[in-house]
Amino acid sequence: MKSPFITLMTNTLSLVVPFYNEAAAIQPFADAILPVLEAVPDSRWEIVCVDDGSKDSTLLKLVALAQTDIRFRVLEFSRNFGKEAALTAGIDAAKGEAVIPIDADLQDPPELIVDMVHAWRMGAEVVLARRVNRSSDGILKRRTASWFYSLHNKLSKTKIPENVGDFRLMDRTVVDALKALPERQRFMKGLFAWVGFRTITLDYTRAPRSAGETKFSGFSLWNFALVS
Repeated sequence: MKSPFITLMTNTLSLVVPFYNEAAAIQPFADAILPVLEAVPDSRWEIVCVDDGSKDSTLLKLVALAQTDIRFRVLEFSRNFGKEAALTAGIDAAKGEAVIPIDADLQDPPELIVDMVHAWRMGAEVVLARRVNRSSDGILKRRTASWFYSLHNKLSKTKIPENVGDFRLMDRTVVDALKALPERQRFMKGLFAWVGFRTITLDYTRAPRSAGETKFSGFSLWNFALVS
């Protein structure tokens, strides 16, 4: 277990953020996330932004942001490969001692990152963020997601935590284990659960999207399940 005295050291931490046609969300995301990261004591940050083949001005705005703030790094896909591929690429490229995937729409509260890092420094290898209220999701998305997790967890030995998305903190040991897995068609929530490690859970209430609209439906979960 990591000693709590690790807080006396400066940690390099990575945020991984997939973007697909999110031009309107980029500045609100930066405005919200930077004060939170700067509030985490004894830390240096990189923000790995993955443009998943956007058709709007997302890439141009990300590049401009990276030119004004060296904490931002931009990975560009040649076309749209999907969020799972974007997450995989961002996690593979992340250099931090701990890695936190987060969406750009600000539905997952950036303020929780402070508590995530604290829990990690106290010994957790994975810190999950669990939604305690999904009222910001549409009724169809809530129902299809509920059906998927219920059926999956009845049939699979590896249980996926309900109401837990990609927003989580992972220690470098966990990241290296994920990178070593051979799967080419990746369902990241399943892989996150499969690798295990010492885990704690923090609860939160999800906010409405700050901009744009969701590109991921509950039915997408079934597609991943079929090819996993």
